[in-house]
Parts: sequence; structure tokens; C-alpha cells
Amino acid sequence: MRQALLPLVLAAALLGGCSSTPEPEPPPAPAGGAAALPGPLPADLALRPAPGTAPAAPAFTGALTDGTPFAAAELWAQRPVVLTFFSSWCTTCASRQAALSELARTYRDRVVFVGVAGADQADEVQDYLRAHRVEYPVVLDNQQTIWRSYAVREPPAVVLVAKGGALLRGWPGGLDAPTLDRRLRELVLAGQP
Repeated sequence: MRQALLPLVLAAALLGGCSSTPEPEPPPAPAGGAAALPGPLPADLALRPAPGTAPAAPAFTGALTDGTPFAAAELWAQRPVVLTFFSSWCTTCASRQAALSELARTYRDRVVFVGVAGADQADEVQDYLRAHRVEYPVVLDNQQTIWRSYAVREPPAVVLVAKGGALLRGWPGGLDAPTLDRRLRELVLAGQP
């Protein structure tokens, strides 16, 4: 009987039943992908109405860093959106990014930050997003089509779009997080000190 079981035990061991090699860990999800999209709209979100004279923001579609299709108008239909135009090689972008990332976390789900990475390589964008803890969605704009629709010639630039899609302000050259915070409170968030 023992002799009959021995081939079965050996076969099970050879087929991987006794493997000591650990399974490789899957690679981390790309930063700036679908997992970074906002959650439900907060019930207590109070917004200032957009001026009736504000032009419509250029709507755009694209792909997030993980390939997920993205339509900007779907986001700003429900809440304000801050577009941050950047490149991984932009030193001004890098020097301001940590504070902008923190501001985006502060306003999470109330005001959505969306990065638009142009003139860049996908792997370098990933390195940049991870190094600066960017936790908001990022659209890859390799041909700079979105950049051109917003008249962005070089990074950084910031654009503020009101709920409903009105173009409120744009800042060529970008702006720092404390100034952007003040502008959000002045232009879009009602009841904020």
C-alpha cells in the first residue's frame, strides 16, 4: 500500500503542491487612474453661482493614466473642477505639486482636481505622480490637444471651471496652493471663510 501511495505523493509535489516560491506581487495600480476619480457628491456642498457672462469651458475627452476613458464635462456637471496642466520635467510644477496635492486632498469630492500631463512620457508621469503623492485623476495629453484648447503653451497652468462648465479663471504660469485656496473660496465655494 505504501508503495502505491509514493508515486501519488511525488506527482503532487512535482505538480506544484509543495512550492516554496512565493507568488509575485501584482504591480501597483497606476497613479492618476480611475481609482482617483471622486466619490459621491457631498450633501452639504454649497456653491456660488457662476457669472452669466462666463464662457463655457472647452469640453474634452481623453484617457487617464490607466487607460480609463475620461470626459471632463461629466465631472463639472456636478461640481467645480480645477485643471492643472503640468509635465514631469517642469521644475516649477514639481516645486508646487506637494502643496497642490494636499489642497486636492482637502477638497476631495467637493472640488475635483484633474491633472493634464502634456509633452511627456507615461512612465515619467507615473514617477512624478508617485513622488509628489498626486491622488487625483490625470489625463495624458501626449499631442497637447487639451493644452491647445485652453491656450496653454507651457507648464504650469491652472484653470478653474464652475459646476455646470463655466470657465471662471485661468492662470498661465500656475499659482501656489494658498492663492488657489483663496480663489476657490472666493469664486466657487459658498459659506467658506
